[in-house]
Amino acid sequence: MTRAAMLIAVLGVFIAMTVIVAVRSLGDASPAQRGPGEQALPVSAYVVGEHTFADIVEALGTARANETVTVTARVSDTLSRVAFDSGQSVEAGDILVELTDTEEAADLNEARATLREARRELDRVEDLIERGIAPRQRLDEASAAVERASARVSSIEAQLADRIIRAPFSGVVGLREVSVGSLVRPGDPIVTLDDTSIIKLDFSVPERFLSTLDPGMSIAAATSAYPDAVFSGEIAQISSRIDPVTRTVTVRAEIDNTDRRLRPGQLMTVEVRRDERASPAIPGAAITRYLDDSFVFVIEGEEGSARVRQQPVQLGRQNGDLIEVTDGLMAGDRIVGEGVHRVRSGMPVRIAETRGAISSGGSSRAQPLAAATSNP
Repeated sequence: MTRAAMLIAVLGVFIAMTVIVAVRSLGDASPAQRGPGEQALPVSAYVVGEHTFADIVEALGTARANETVTVTARVSDTLSRVAFDSGQSVEAGDILVELTDTEEAADLNEARATLREARRELDRVEDLIERGIAPRQRLDEASAAVERASARVSSIEAQLADRIIRAPFSGVVGLREVSVGSLVRPGDPIVTLDDTSIIKLDFSVPERFLSTLDPGMSIAAATSAYPDAVFSGEIAQISSRIDPVTRTVTVRAEIDNTDRRLRPGQLMTVEVRRDERASPAIPGAAITRYLDDSFVFVIEGEEGSARVRQQPVQLGRQNGDLIEVTDGLMAGDRIVGEGVHRVRSGMPVRIAETRGAISSGGSSRAQPLAAATSNP
């Protein structure tokens, strides 16, 4: 009897505990389980907006001038004039330096005098021939003398032109390497000249990305000199060869540089943007996952009678907390933005706050398609 009494007592305690747990569970039941009188759960709503996404290939590149040349002399002599300052902008045809031309100037005066005398002699011979006094042969000899004198004048003028060094194109000169009186020889550097109105950005990417690159694709570049600036451009050319050692292909992009902020030789990070598209985007906190499927809770109905519905979605690229939605949502849809673990499909909700924007056209940079970093 004692043993039976103990079993009865234990069973009674177990039943009492079960009743207590059941009562508490009913008291703590979620609003979706309370029937017609259920209470709406406050949630934070997010209005889906469209953002621009793109697949991105990243690389390192080196900035180069659109045109660049090291100005040198064609003859040996001393400088008589330097017509530029370091860093000055010049136009095509502007004089940069002049070499001493005293001897050539004297030779030119002599040659011009000889030419004038030859022409006077030709005029006299023509007059004599018209009067029938001189033979025709004299006219040929006088004409040849004029041609020889004219050719000598042209030759000396060309020599003088070689002593005036002009800018071959418009651009910015570098640091001056010479002074008046300096002796220069052919090949000696006088100054560098760069056309930086357009910057050519050369960078290398692995050959596996060759099929994804085409001339005309947009790029975005940045440099540590201007950490808050983004320089936009587009691919101009792709090399016809792949480096057999590094297995990379060189790509050249062009960036407008009318403000002259970029300079040749700068190291820049490059992002090649491909397949740019405007897609709905949502925060990562709004997504729930089960196995390989992703879901969001769409808010339906007006304030006071709103309920949530579980909606499967297909996701694309990600940028920080914004994730591209390729299927399942449209711009303007309202979803539960935070606290999705507290709601169930069909549950009534009360919107406590609303974030996001309905209007499209926002910009968002997608996660890189791949990092293709290489040495410049």
